[in-house]
Amino acid sequence: MSRIRNGIYIGIPLLLMAAIVIVVFVPFTSDSSQSQDIQISEVDIGKVIIFFQGEGVVEPQSEVIILSPASSIIREILKEVGSHVDANEPIIILEPTPIQMEIDNIQDQLEMKENSLRKNHLSARSTKVDLDYNVQVKNLRIASLKAELTDQEQLLEVGGISPAKFEKTKQELELAEKDLIMLKEKNAIKLEQLEADEEGLRLQINMQEKVLQVKEDALSKMIIRAPSAGIILSIRGKVGEKVNTDRLLIEMSDLTNFKIQGKVDDDYSELVKTGTKVYVGLDNENLTGVIGSVNPVIRDRMIEFDVNLQESNHFKLRPNLTVDLNIVRAERDSVLRISNGPAIGRGREHQVYVINKGGAALLDIRTGLKSADYVEVLEGLSEGDRVVISEISSADQLDALELQ
Repeated sequence: MSRIRNGIYIGIPLLLMAAIVIVVFVPFTSDSSQSQDIQISEVDIGKVIIFFQGEGVVEPQSEVIILSPASSIIREILKEVGSHVDANEPIIILEPTPIQMEIDNIQDQLEMKENSLRKNHLSARSTKVDLDYNVQVKNLRIASLKAELTDQEQLLEVGGISPAKFEKTKQELELAEKDLIMLKEKNAIKLEQLEADEEGLRLQINMQEKVLQVKEDALSKMIIRAPSAGIILSIRGKVGEKVNTDRLLIEMSDLTNFKIQGKVDDDYSELVKTGTKVYVGLDNENLTGVIGSVNPVIRDRMIEFDVNLQESNHFKLRPNLTVDLNIVRAERDSVLRISNGPAIGRGREHQVYVINKGGAALLDIRTGLKSADYVEVLEGLSEGDRVVISEISSADQLDALELQ
């Protein structure tokens, strides 16, 4: 009996404590769980994007080829294939002696042509003096014949000279005037020839000067440097080998600009087209790009394609970096949107609860583009509205909603 009596004394307090816990704490726990089940989204303005996912690898956007600037011999190779080089860093040194000899030869030819030009200029001055003198002589002869003809004309009137002599003097004047016209024409032709000769020499000198400039530029490039940062892919030649002008010497990747080599499941082959917009996930950023060329060959059930980036020189881009691709199927920008949730079902027309100061109001809305994250709102809501996107399945949830 004592054992039964002791059990009663111990059990009654335990039952009372359990009842108190149920009465006090269960309602709060229930309300809390109901409150946690309610999802609310605030209407804002932004993008709604429908996309499918792919993956990609960062690659240099282009390769650089470096040609020999002149015929020469490889004197030294400073870098190996596969090594990284910075912009303007030396890679190959060519022997400068052959091109220096060409430069010296061109300079000698230029000096000779310039000397010929000076001689031609002096000859033209001398010829012009002679031509001017001959014209002056002809003018004096004509003036003398005119004066003589005037005197003979007076003598002819008084019978002091025969008509034959007068006619002879008259013919001599006419001939002298014709000789002057012909002399002037010949002089003009001679001067034009002299000018043409001088112009020809000047053109030859200009051409030689351009060739000299090209050779001097080539001489300055006998130390072949990297035009940009990159990785050396190949070196065509070895020390002591002769190379001709424009021969391919170096192939290297350009690490100043990048592209993405992407791939996606061939189920999406109809959607992978040139010009399709792509968002490239890079750490916490999204870079924008478009699909360029698409490989028509399917490998391992994957479609391969290039993505050309708007910011192809972004500082976070690195060769062989793996990135996530969101390939856009549809996109709307700067539209009203809410987060997607169970309250937004299929179709365009929906009824949702909007929380306001007076409680929760059930409104009709019309939606547009839907993605996994957001839904475009066409009618029924305004920016800043707080919308319940979870399903309201009980009156208790509605009462809890109106208290928020």
